[in-house]
Amino acid sequence: MPADLFLVRHATPDWNRTDLRYDIPPGPPLTDQGRNEARSLGAFLAQHNTHRIFASPMDRAHETAAVASGVTQTPVIIAEDLTEWERGEPESAVLERMTRLMAEAAALAADGAPIALVTHGGPIRLLLSHLGVGSAEIDFYRRQFDRDNPLPPAGAWRLIRSATNGAWQANLVFSPVEFRSFSPVTIV
Repeated sequence: MPADLFLVRHATPDWNRTDLRYDIPPGPPLTDQGRNEARSLGAFLAQHNTHRIFASPMDRAHETAAVASGVTQTPVIIAEDLTEWERGEPESAVLERMTRLMAEAAALAADGAPIALVTHGGPIRLLLSHLGVGSAEIDFYRRQFDRDNPLPPAGAWRLIRSATNGAWQANLVFSPVEFRSFSPVTIV
């Protein structure tokens, strides 16, 4: 079945909040810059008729989704599977929960309307790699953005599953700040 998903990284949080760990709830909240990025993300998602937004329970991701939802007028569903990669959590556990949520979202997106998954850079990187995006492609983007992430704050990769062969196509399609190059990747 065809599916259309947006893998979204949360907007810019207050990384100066050293009293809050980044990897356990609530984590740092968004900055004013982050809320502006989330509004831009909402406008992008509205242009694509996104009809549902799933979000990590971490404050920075949940707030990104809530602000974007204010623009799109779509519901936000908190999904524990999208949470940040916790210190000491095995890579296999992160990938298992991300693929589980992606499969659920892909089934819901089979009606043709896209779904956004607002999560964190590390889990997105794992999922892209699992789907077959090459390490050279991922590393190219990791060098472009903050904190070694494969997309900017409030940025989005679009995953489209073909109705004919089930192959996924992955494209970095949105950045709230100008970015010089988006390169489509077809994966099997």
